[in-house]
Amino acid sequence: MQTQTSPAVLSLGATDPIGAIGIQADLACFAAMGCHGLSVITSILIADTARIEDVQVIDADWVADQARVVLEDMPVAAFKVGAVGSVENIAAIAEIVADYPDVPLILDPFLSAMPDSGQEGEDLLIATRELLVPQTTLLLASAVEISRFADTWREAGADDLPQTGLLEADVAHLIESGCEHVLVTGASIDSQELANTLFDASGMLRQDTWQRLPGSFSGAGSTISATIAALLANGLEVSDAVLEAQQFTHAALLHAHRLGMGKLTPDRYFWTREDTPPDSPSTAA
Repeated sequence: MQTQTSPAVLSLGATDPIGAIGIQADLACFAAMGCHGLSVITSILIADTARIEDVQVIDADWVADQARVVLEDMPVAAFKVGAVGSVENIAAIAEIVADYPDVPLILDPFLSAMPDSGQEGEDLLIATRELLVPQTTLLLASAVEISRFADTWREAGADDLPQTGLLEADVAHLIESGCEHVLVTGASIDSQELANTLFDASGMLRQDTWQRLPGSFSGAGSTISATIAALLANGLEVSDAVLEAQQFTHAALLHAHRLGMGKLTPDRYFWTREDTPPDSPSTAA
Protein backbone atom coordinates (compact mmCIF):
# COMPACT_ATOMS: atom_id res chain seq x y z
CA MET A 1 0.00 0.00 0.00
CA GLN A 2 1.41 3.38 -1.04
CA THR A 3 0.97 6.43 1.19
CA GLN A 4 -0.30 9.56 -0.58
CA THR A 5 2.44 12.19 -0.54
CA SER A 6 1.13 14.82 -2.96
CA PRO A 7 -0.31 17.88 -1.16
CA ALA A 8 -4.10 17.94 -1.29
CA VAL A 9 -5.80 21.22 -2.30
CA LEU A 10 -9.54 21.72 -1.83
CA SER A 11 -11.38 23.82 -4.39
CA LEU A 12 -14.83 25.18 -3.53
CA GLY A 13 -16.57 26.66 -6.55
CA ALA A 14 -18.70 26.26 -9.64
CA THR A 15 -18.52 23.48 -12.19
CA ASP A 16 -17.90 24.58 -15.77
CA PRO A 17 -18.78 22.12 -18.57
CA ILE A 18 -16.09 23.72 -20.76
CA GLY A 19 -13.31 23.41 -18.18
CA ALA A 20 -12.20 26.99 -18.70
CA ILE A 21 -13.00 28.20 -15.17
CA GLY A 22 -14.23 26.82 -11.88
CA ILE A 23 -13.64 23.37 -10.42
CA GLN A 24 -12.45 21.71 -13.63
CA ALA A 25 -9.86 24.42 -14.28
CA ASP A 26 -8.68 24.28 -10.67
CA LEU A 27 -8.17 20.52 -10.73
CA ALA A 28 -6.08 20.80 -13.91
CA CYS A 29 -3.86 23.46 -12.33
CA PHE A 30 -3.46 21.46 -9.12
CA ALA A 31 -2.40 18.39 -11.10
CA ALA A 32 0.05 20.42 -13.17
CA MET A 33 1.71 21.58 -9.94
CA GLY A 34 1.96 18.05 -8.53
CA CYS A 35 -0.97 18.36 -6.12
CA HIS A 36 -4.02 16.17 -5.60
CA GLY A 37 -7.20 18.12 -6.26
CA LEU A 38 -10.31 17.83 -4.08
CA SER A 39 -13.58 19.58 -4.91
CA VAL A 40 -16.74 20.94 -3.32
CA ILE A 41 -19.38 22.04 -5.83
CA THR A 42 -21.18 25.28 -4.96
CA SER A 43 -23.04 25.79 -8.24
CA ILE A 44 -23.50 24.33 -11.71
CA LEU A 45 -22.89 26.53 -14.73
CA ILE A 46 -24.75 26.19 -18.01
CA ALA A 47 -22.17 27.54 -20.43
CA ASP A 48 -20.24 27.20 -23.66
CA THR A 49 -17.03 28.85 -24.85
CA ALA A 50 -18.89 32.08 -25.65
CA ARG A 51 -20.87 32.78 -22.48
CA ILE A 52 -22.43 31.60 -19.23
CA GLU A 53 -26.14 31.23 -19.87
CA ASP A 54 -27.38 30.26 -16.42
CA VAL A 55 -26.31 28.93 -13.03
CA GLN A 56 -27.90 26.48 -10.60
CA VAL A 57 -26.80 27.16 -7.03
CA ILE A 58 -26.26 24.18 -4.71
CA ASP A 59 -28.00 24.22 -1.32
CA ALA A 60 -25.70 25.46 1.47
CA ASP A 61 -26.25 22.31 3.56
CA TRP A 62 -25.02 20.20 0.66
CA VAL A 63 -21.98 22.45 0.26
CA ALA A 64 -21.15 22.13 3.95
CA ASP A 65 -21.68 18.36 3.93
CA GLN A 66 -19.37 17.91 0.92
CA ALA A 67 -16.60 19.83 2.64
CA ARG A 68 -16.97 18.36 6.11
CA VAL A 69 -16.88 14.77 4.89
CA VAL A 70 -13.67 15.37 2.93
CA LEU A 71 -11.97 17.38 5.67
CA GLU A 72 -12.75 14.79 8.32
CA ASP A 73 -11.08 12.15 6.15
CA MET A 74 -7.83 13.84 5.10
CA PRO A 75 -5.63 16.89 5.65
CA VAL A 76 -5.55 19.67 3.05
CA ALA A 77 -2.61 21.97 2.38
CA ALA A 78 -4.59 24.86 0.83
CA PHE A 79 -8.09 26.08 0.06
CA LYS A 80 -9.13 27.72 -3.21
CA VAL A 81 -12.53 29.45 -3.06
CA GLY A 82 -14.09 30.64 -6.30
CA ALA A 83 -17.63 31.73 -7.15
CA VAL A 84 -19.94 30.29 -4.49
CA GLY A 85 -23.36 31.37 -5.73
CA SER A 86 -25.24 32.48 -2.61
CA VAL A 87 -24.89 34.32 0.70
CA GLU A 88 -25.80 31.09 2.48
CA ASN A 89 -22.93 29.27 0.76
CA ILE A 90 -20.52 32.05 1.74
CA ALA A 91 -21.59 31.73 5.37
CA ALA A 92 -21.18 27.95 5.30
CA ILE A 93 -17.73 28.12 3.72
CA ALA A 94 -16.58 30.86 6.09
CA GLU A 95 -17.55 28.70 9.05
CA ILE A 96 -15.68 25.71 7.61
CA VAL A 97 -12.40 27.48 6.77
CA ALA A 98 -12.43 29.18 10.17
CA ASP A 99 -11.71 25.75 11.65
CA TYR A 100 -8.44 25.62 9.66
CA PRO A 101 -6.75 28.99 10.32
CA ASP A 102 -3.27 27.68 9.45
CA VAL A 103 -4.29 26.48 5.97
CA PRO A 104 -3.78 29.15 3.28
CA LEU A 105 -6.94 30.39 1.57
CA ILE A 106 -6.89 31.76 -1.97
CA LEU A 107 -10.05 33.72 -2.82
CA ASP A 108 -11.05 34.36 -6.45
CA PRO A 109 -14.77 35.14 -6.13
CA PHE A 110 -15.59 36.87 -9.41
CA LEU A 111 -17.11 35.33 -12.52
CA SER A 112 -16.85 38.27 -14.88
CA ALA A 113 -18.86 36.48 -17.56
CA MET A 114 -21.92 36.27 -15.32
CA PRO A 115 -24.72 38.78 -15.99
CA ASP A 116 -25.29 41.51 -13.43
CA SER A 117 -27.46 40.17 -10.60
CA GLY A 118 -28.43 43.54 -9.08
CA GLN A 119 -29.08 43.64 -5.35
CA GLU A 120 -28.32 39.93 -4.97
CA GLY A 121 -24.87 40.56 -6.43
CA GLU A 122 -24.22 43.36 -3.95
CA ASP A 123 -25.33 41.11 -1.08
CA LEU A 124 -22.82 38.49 -2.27
CA LEU A 125 -20.05 41.09 -2.30
CA ILE A 126 -20.88 42.30 1.20
CA ALA A 127 -21.01 38.75 2.57
CA THR A 128 -17.72 37.88 0.85
CA ARG A 129 -16.08 41.02 2.23
CA GLU A 130 -17.33 40.48 5.76
CA LEU A 131 -17.00 36.69 6.10
CA LEU A 132 -14.30 35.43 3.71
CA VAL A 133 -11.92 38.31 3.05
CA PRO A 134 -10.80 38.54 6.72
CA GLN A 135 -9.70 34.88 6.52
CA THR A 136 -7.96 35.18 3.16
CA THR A 137 -4.27 34.63 2.50
CA LEU A 138 -4.52 36.08 -1.02
CA LEU A 139 -7.42 37.74 -2.83
CA LEU A 140 -7.20 37.87 -6.62
CA ALA A 141 -9.24 40.51 -8.48
CA SER A 142 -8.97 43.04 -11.28
CA ALA A 143 -9.05 46.77 -10.59
CA VAL A 144 -12.69 46.82 -11.76
CA GLU A 145 -13.56 43.99 -9.37
CA ILE A 146 -11.75 45.75 -6.50
CA SER A 147 -13.86 48.82 -7.28
CA ARG A 148 -17.03 46.69 -7.09
CA PHE A 149 -15.97 45.58 -3.63
CA ALA A 150 -15.22 49.17 -2.66
CA ASP A 151 -18.68 50.35 -3.69
CA THR A 152 -19.97 48.47 -0.63
CA TRP A 153 -18.01 50.69 1.79
CA ARG A 154 -16.90 53.89 0.03
CA GLU A 155 -18.19 57.20 1.24
CA ALA A 156 -19.46 59.88 -1.13
CA GLY A 157 -16.59 61.93 -2.52
CA ALA A 158 -14.02 59.13 -2.50
CA ASP A 159 -14.17 58.95 -6.29
CA ASP A 160 -12.52 62.38 -6.39
CA LEU A 161 -9.17 60.74 -5.58
CA PRO A 162 -6.75 60.02 -8.47
CA GLN A 163 -7.47 56.58 -9.94
CA THR A 164 -4.15 55.06 -8.78
CA GLY A 165 -4.58 56.42 -5.27
CA LEU A 166 -8.17 55.18 -5.18
CA LEU A 167 -7.14 51.63 -6.07
CA GLU A 168 -4.38 51.60 -3.46
CA ALA A 169 -6.79 52.94 -0.83
CA ASP A 170 -9.31 50.22 -1.69
CA VAL A 171 -6.62 47.52 -1.50
CA ALA A 172 -5.44 48.92 1.84
CA HIS A 173 -9.01 48.73 3.16
CA LEU A 174 -9.23 45.05 2.23
CA ILE A 175 -5.89 44.31 3.88
CA GLU A 176 -6.87 46.22 7.02
CA SER A 177 -9.96 44.01 7.23
CA GLY A 178 -7.74 40.94 7.58
CA CYS A 179 -6.79 39.86 4.05
CA GLU A 180 -3.03 39.20 4.02
CA HIS A 181 -2.34 39.82 0.31
CA VAL A 182 -4.20 41.27 -2.67
CA LEU A 183 -3.16 40.52 -6.25
CA VAL A 184 -4.60 43.10 -8.66
CA THR A 185 -4.59 41.64 -12.17
CA GLY A 186 -4.85 42.93 -15.71
CA ALA A 187 -3.98 46.61 -15.21
CA SER A 188 -3.29 48.25 -18.55
CA ILE A 189 0.23 49.68 -18.90
CA ASP A 190 -0.11 50.54 -22.59
CA SER A 191 -1.38 48.93 -25.77
CA GLN A 192 1.30 46.25 -25.54
CA GLU A 193 1.56 45.37 -21.84
CA LEU A 194 -0.50 44.47 -18.78
CA ALA A 195 0.58 44.45 -15.14
CA ASN A 196 -0.27 42.31 -12.13
CA THR A 197 0.54 43.89 -8.75
CA LEU A 198 0.83 42.14 -5.38
CA PHE A 199 0.14 44.10 -2.19
CA ASP A 200 0.40 43.35 1.52
CA ALA A 201 0.24 45.51 4.66
CA SER A 202 3.56 47.15 3.75
CA GLY A 203 2.31 48.26 0.31
CA MET A 204 3.36 46.94 -3.10
CA LEU A 205 5.41 43.74 -2.88
CA ARG A 206 5.97 43.16 -6.56
CA GLN A 207 4.67 44.18 -9.98
CA ASP A 208 5.06 41.96 -13.02
CA THR A 209 4.36 43.14 -16.55
CA TRP A 210 3.30 40.87 -19.38
CA GLN A 211 2.87 41.22 -23.12
CA ARG A 212 -0.75 41.38 -24.24
CA LEU A 213 -1.66 38.26 -26.16
CA PRO A 214 -3.98 38.36 -29.16
CA GLY A 215 -7.40 36.81 -28.78
CA SER A 216 -10.09 36.60 -26.13
CA PHE A 217 -9.55 34.13 -23.28
CA SER A 218 -11.68 32.54 -20.58
CA GLY A 219 -9.90 31.22 -17.51
CA ALA A 220 -6.74 33.29 -17.11
CA GLY A 221 -7.63 34.47 -13.61
CA SER A 222 -8.78 31.01 -12.55
CA THR A 223 -5.45 29.60 -13.71
CA ILE A 224 -3.43 32.13 -11.71
CA SER A 225 -5.42 31.71 -8.49
CA ALA A 226 -5.56 27.91 -8.59
CA THR A 227 -1.85 27.68 -9.39
CA ILE A 228 -1.01 30.00 -6.50
CA ALA A 229 -3.03 27.75 -4.17
CA ALA A 230 -1.14 24.67 -5.39
CA LEU A 231 2.25 26.36 -5.06
CA LEU A 232 1.47 27.49 -1.51
CA ALA A 233 0.48 23.90 -0.77
CA ASN A 234 3.93 22.91 -2.02
CA GLY A 235 5.54 25.28 0.49
CA LEU A 236 6.41 28.35 -1.59
CA GLU A 237 6.25 31.85 -0.15
CA VAL A 238 3.43 34.03 -1.45
CA SER A 239 5.59 36.33 -3.61
CA ASP A 240 7.38 33.40 -5.26
CA ALA A 241 4.11 31.54 -5.79
CA VAL A 242 2.58 34.61 -7.45
CA LEU A 243 5.48 34.91 -9.91
CA GLU A 244 5.54 31.21 -10.81
CA ALA A 245 1.75 31.13 -11.21
CA GLN A 246 1.92 34.05 -13.64
CA GLN A 247 4.64 32.34 -15.66
CA PHE A 248 2.60 29.15 -15.85
CA THR A 249 -0.56 31.06 -16.81
CA HIS A 250 1.20 33.05 -19.53
CA ALA A 251 2.51 29.83 -21.05
CA ALA A 252 -0.94 28.20 -20.81
CA LEU A 253 -2.41 31.19 -22.67
CA LEU A 254 0.31 31.04 -25.32
CA HIS A 255 -0.78 27.44 -25.97
CA ALA A 256 -4.51 28.12 -25.59
CA HIS A 257 -7.10 25.87 -27.28
CA ARG A 258 -9.74 26.92 -29.78
CA LEU A 259 -12.25 24.37 -28.48
CA GLY A 260 -15.41 26.05 -29.74
CA MET A 261 -16.68 29.15 -31.49
CA GLY A 262 -16.20 31.46 -28.49
CA LYS A 263 -13.22 32.33 -26.31
CA LEU A 264 -9.89 30.54 -26.16
CA THR A 265 -9.27 28.15 -23.25
CA PRO A 266 -5.86 27.99 -21.52
CA ASP A 267 -3.95 24.74 -22.03
CA ARG A 268 -2.85 23.78 -18.50
CA TYR A 269 -1.12 20.66 -19.84
CA PHE A 270 0.97 22.39 -22.51
CA TRP A 271 4.11 21.11 -20.75
CA THR A 272 3.20 17.51 -21.58
CA ARG A 273 3.30 18.28 -25.31
CA GLU A 274 5.78 21.13 -25.72
CA ASP A 275 9.36 21.61 -24.53
CA THR A 276 8.97 25.39 -24.50
CA PRO A 277 9.78 27.30 -21.30
CA PRO A 278 7.36 30.08 -20.27
CA ASP A 279 8.38 33.63 -21.01
CA SER A 280 9.72 35.63 -18.07
CA PRO A 281 8.03 38.88 -17.09
CA SER A 282 9.54 42.26 -16.45
CA THR A 283 9.53 42.64 -12.67
CA ALA A 284 9.53 45.59 -10.31
CA ALA A 285 9.79 44.78 -6.62
